[in-house]
Amino acid sequence: MPPAPLLPDEEGAPGWPTGIVGSMTHCRGYRAAVVARRTAVRALGIDAEPHRPLREGVVSAVARPEERAALAGLDGTVCWDRLLFSAKEAAFKAWSPGARAGGIRPRSLHDIRVTLHPADGTFRAEILPDHPEATCLEGRWLASGNLLLTAVSVPVSPAPSLSAGTNV
Repeated sequence: MPPAPLLPDEEGAPGWPTGIVGSMTHCRGYRAAVVARRTAVRALGIDAEPHRPLREGVVSAVARPEERAALAGLDGTVCWDRLLFSAKEAAFKAWSPGARAGGIRPRSLHDIRVTLHPADGTFRAEILPDHPEATCLEGRWLASGNLLLTAVSVPVSPAPSLSAGTNV
């Protein structure tokens, strides 16, 4: 593809060139972008966060009661609250209007229910309330030193489902 400006849309998300999907993220000391041809990948979402707990009050603003209960049962090797936030961010980006992962999208991070799978570094994200259309994405996460990374890839498939493999 020839070089092209990535002008922001009305919500500030990058406007990818025709035929391209992508996602960008940044936090202190880290920046990343992923891109793919729309013929190969339907949508992408990535997020990077510092590996430290969220500020007081943030988890209650973004996490659903069942998510907070699940976090309470996890060991302290990972800042699970921040990882949950990052997984929601990655999923939100994949559902954003620019990504076109489907006809519906969450209004806020609280509209996304994330289930973290500590044993295998994966997560599942669902838009709530439940919709008759397929509204689930699966992604991967990594805790590495001072950084938490999450990613969602929605492959192109003949089925109308948004359920994605974990091929990120």
